[in-house]
Amino acid sequence: MSIHILNGPNLNRLGKREPEIYGHTTLAEVEAWSRAAAGDIQVVFRQTNAEHQLIDWVHEAIDSGARGIIINPAGLTFTSVPVMDALKMFPGPVIELHISNIHRREAIYHKSLMSGVVTAVIAGLGPRGYPTAVRSMSEMLSDQAIG
Repeated sequence: MSIHILNGPNLNRLGKREPEIYGHTTLAEVEAWSRAAAGDIQVVFRQTNAEHQLIDWVHEAIDSGARGIIINPAGLTFTSVPVMDALKMFPGPVIELHISNIHRREAIYHKSLMSGVVTAVIAGLGPRGYPTAVRSMSEMLSDQAIG
C-alpha cells in the first residue's frame, strides 16, 4: 500500500522562502516527518516546479494503484484546471494540504480550484500539517478497508 505526497512550485525553498509565513523547516525535514508518520505505509514523496510534472505524477499514482494522494499544489492551487482534472480521476482519497491558512492571506489565495474535487483540506498547521495529513490518510484508508 502506498500514498503519494506531491508538492508543487517553490516548496523546494521551504526554510528559506518567507519564513514568517512558512517557517524554517526544510522540505527534507517535512519528508522525514511524513515517512515517520506513515509507519508501514510506503510513501512516494516528490516536489516539482513544473505543472506538467505534477499532473504526470497524479497519473502515475492512478496507474500504480496508489491508495491515496496528499497534495500541496502551492501556487497551482489557484490557477491549474489541468491539475484539478487529474485529481478528479484518482479513485481514492485525496487531501489538499497548505502550510499557511490560505483564507487568512491575500484574496488571490482564497479560491482553491482543488478543494471542490478533493476528499479533505488541511491548511494553516504549518509544516506539521504533513504528518497530520499522513495520519489522517492512514485512518481514511483503514476505514475503507473495514467498510
